[in-house]
Amino acid sequence: MSGTFAANDDFAEKARHENFPVASRFLPRDVRSNLMAIYGFARLTDDVGDEAEGDRLKLLDELDAQLDLAASGAATDPTFQRLSPVIRDLDLSLDPFRRLIEANRMDQRVSRYRTFDDLVEYCMLSAAPVGELVLAVFGLTSAERIKLSDKVCIALQLVEHLQDVQEDAQRGRIYLPLEDMDRVGCVESDLLKPRATPAVRKLIALEVARARELLTAGVPLASTLPLRPRVAVAGFTAGGVAALDSIKRAKNDVLGVRCRPSKPGLTQYMLRFFVAASLKRVRA
Repeated sequence: MSGTFAANDDFAEKARHENFPVASRFLPRDVRSNLMAIYGFARLTDDVGDEAEGDRLKLLDELDAQLDLAASGAATDPTFQRLSPVIRDLDLSLDPFRRLIEANRMDQRVSRYRTFDDLVEYCMLSAAPVGELVLAVFGLTSAERIKLSDKVCIALQLVEHLQDVQEDAQRGRIYLPLEDMDRVGCVESDLLKPRATPAVRKLIALEVARARELLTAGVPLASTLPLRPRVAVAGFTAGGVAALDSIKRAKNDVLGVRCRPSKPGLTQYMLRFFVAASLKRVRA
């Protein structure tokens, strides 16, 4: 198995290109290490579901088996060997990890989503578990925080879908609600064009607004957290909003423009959200 999948160094490189800081240097070294181990698992699982050659469902089953081995300290794949002490030391439930694997199984069976609610249901498998694991790493899990975290994570997944509309369509997948496409007069072939049509721009604007509304949960979530995890959540939220603003600047042309936030711009957004969360915490 270790010869089939990418090495951990590849995941570290990919982490540097995410919309948000995966493991800020402001965090303690052990927390950064734990977050990177979880990111490595999530990245590997996505890569298998999106890019692996051969029987992807069988490969995802192998990931599931490695997860059990990691929990017992007997994993043979490097990514799971790195994850094993994190699961053990933090007494993490395997359920969030299994939901991430199941999301990628779903990707092998489902390529269209009729409604926004259907898409959100998928995001509850593909994104929300990451937020739960981040809270667990900080030892700050609670029902209310998970509820807010779910919204932020769903929004971040929606942002990624908006940035990758054309790439996903080329793979035969559409993560935009079909009923929304019908509403604005967008057809699937529009998503493969070099520039966004007026209908595509309307569609993207609608989904941007939805993602932006969900990201408003970031400030109240961060306001409940101590300093360092507050910085981390502010970073996640800032990354999402910065990406949405980059789409807005491109006039919703996600096909013709690479909509990614700049690092200086992301720092400014992060500071803004951190201050907002800190003020909310003081007033509470």
